[in-house]
Amino acid sequence: MKDKTLETILSKNNYREKVILATEIITGKQILIDEKSKDKSIKNILDVSKELLKNGKSGLIKIKKSSWFINISLPPLRLVIVGAVHIAQPLAKIAATIGYEVTIIDPRSSFANDKRFPNIKIINDWPEEALIEFNIDNRTAVVTLTHDPKLDDAALNAALKSNAFYIGSLGSKKTHNARIQRLKLAKHNKKNIGKIHGPIGLSIGAQSPEEIAISIISEIIKTLHVNKR
Repeated sequence: MKDKTLETILSKNNYREKVILATEIITGKQILIDEKSKDKSIKNILDVSKELLKNGKSGLIKIKKSSWFINISLPPLRLVIVGAVHIAQPLAKIAATIGYEVTIIDPRSSFANDKRFPNIKIINDWPEEALIEFNIDNRTAVVTLTHDPKLDDAALNAALKSNAFYIGSLGSKKTHNARIQRLKLAKHNKKNIGKIHGPIGLSIGAQSPEEIAISIISEIIKTLHVNKR
């Protein structure tokens, strides 16, 4: 791999950008693919790679007599949890186990600390401050768990203006209806508010914090994989 190509890939990784590297099997020729390119040869590669790109998976393609390996590198999946409550502990653990980069946001250090959340990134700031430069992208899920509008609403305001692939909020239907009214006052339209999964989690009769955490992560997985088909 050429130094310039490697430098570009590392830069894209730092900015959480998708990397598509096409390698011709026989010659070893490599092309960094720009999905917005108007170059005919690159557009041809993109057209043949549609299924791979849709699923975000690397694989072989054939263009005429040439074979190409399309390596697709996506940014790591992230889960932002607002509120270091009891449910957050098993949720953070499960999400980290399946490969998510987990961040806990809660200004209350008595709740959000290394003792309760070992090996998890913790930000002891208010959500409106913590999320300013967080870059919530389409590989990020945001979950609010506090029931406190001062924390949850600020996070939801940021998430609804982003490309987050999943947004969920803990609370009963009554709590969620009150939340909807506050978000309307904050100038969010009905369609945008509809992105929020609330009450959060799949309906599996979950009761304990661990069961609720499983229902939440299951809904996140479903949204990521099933709903995009």
